[in-house]
Amino acid sequence: MSDALIDIEPGLAGLAPAVGEQVRGLREALHERILGTVRTAMRAQGRSLTGGQGQGLTLGVQTAVDAFVDALADPGRDLTATRAVFHALGRTEYREGHRVDALRTVLTLGARDIWAFLVAHSPGTAPPDLYVIAGALFGYADALAGAAAEGFLDEQRDAAQDWATTRRRLITLLVQPEPPGDAALHAAADAARWALPRTVAVLSVDGADAEHLARTIGGGAIATVVDDAVRVVLPDPGAPGRLDRARQALAGRRAALGPTVELARARLSYRISRRALALRQTGRLPVDAPVTADAHLLTLLLAWEPGLADHLADAWLAPLAGLRPAGRRALAETLHSWLRRQGQVVAVAEELHTHPQTVRYRMRQLRTAFGAALDDPDSRLTLQLALRHHLATGRPDGDNPPAR
Repeated sequence: MSDALIDIEPGLAGLAPAVGEQVRGLREALHERILGTVRTAMRAQGRSLTGGQGQGLTLGVQTAVDAFVDALADPGRDLTATRAVFHALGRTEYREGHRVDALRTVLTLGARDIWAFLVAHSPGTAPPDLYVIAGALFGYADALAGAAAEGFLDEQRDAAQDWATTRRRLITLLVQPEPPGDAALHAAADAARWALPRTVAVLSVDGADAEHLARTIGGGAIATVVDDAVRVVLPDPGAPGRLDRARQALAGRRAALGPTVELARARLSYRISRRALALRQTGRLPVDAPVTADAHLLTLLLAWEPGLADHLADAWLAPLAGLRPAGRRALAETLHSWLRRQGQVVAVAEELHTHPQTVRYRMRQLRTAFGAALDDPDSRLTLQLALRHHLATGRPDGDNPPAR
C-alpha cells in the first residue's frame, strides 16, 4: 500500500480544500453508515461484530474512515498506521479460520456504500471532483484489502513454519533412541494437534517434500525430513484403506514402509524403513513403491550391521575358498538349494535346471568340505544365511556364470 492517498489518486492534488473539509463534516454519519454495511456483510458470512475479531474490525473500519476523510483534506498524509491495522486484521482472519478474500468483500461493499452516501450528500460538488474522490476511495479500499491479504499470507507462512517445527519435534521424540516420557510426548502431540494413535508405521521416502507428502497421504499422517529423506509417521496403519492411500500417494517414488508397531516402538519402524530404503537404493530390495519391509525381514536382518554378513559368509564358506569362482558358485547354489529343499535331490535338480546325478556328485564334494555341519540344525541354519548373503551379493564371483 502507498504511504499517502495522493500516491493512490494523483488527481487529489487539484481537489479544492473545501471539498475535503465538506467530507470531514460527514465523518460521524459515515461511521454509522459503514458500520451498518459491515454488519450486514459479516452476517452474510455467518459472523458477528460482537466478538474479539468483530470489535477489531469495527475499530479498523472506523480508523480507515477517519484516515480517508482526513487524507482528502491532506492528500500527503502518511497512511502507514492504517495499513498496519489492516495487516494485523489479515493475520487475525487467518488465525480465526476465515478466507483470504473475506475482508476484501467487506471493504469493497463498504467503499460502494460510502461512495453512494457521498454522492447523495455532496450536491454542490462538481462531477470532476467526485470522480477524483471515487478514484481515491476505491483505490484506498483496494490498498487496504491488499494489506489485509499480506497479513493473512504472512500469518499463514508463520503458522506453516511453526507447524513444521512442532511436528518435527514430535517425530524426533518418537524416533529418538530413548522412548520419550508420557508428559513430553503428550505435550508435543498437543502442540502439533496430533491425536496419539495406538499403533504407527514409519515410511521413509526419497525427497524433501514432507508437508506435501503428509497432506497427500492424509489420514492424520505427519512428516518431516530426517537424514536427507522424508520420514512419514502413519497413525493406525490398519485402519481401512489407509495403507492403500499411502501406496497410491507414493506411486513412482522410492520409498520403504516399516512394520506396524505400538507407538512406543516407533523408532523400530523408523530404523527398519530407513534401512529398507537404503537397500532399495542399492538394488538389494525390489523397486516396489513402497517396498514393504515386512516382506524382506531376512534380507534386512542380514544387511543390518554393515560387514557382519560378509564376515559370516567368509567364515562359514571358507571350505569353498580354494575353488575356482565358477565351481565355487555352483557348489554354493547347490548347497543353498539343498538346505532349502531339505535334501530332496530331485527338487534341487529341478530348481537348478541340472541332472539329479550332478546334484549328488556336488553334494559328495560338499559333504567332504563341510562334514558334520550339514547334519547339525544350528550349523545348517547358519550356512543357509551365509549362502543367502553370498549369492545375493555376488561375493566375490558375482560376475561369473554358475557352472552346471
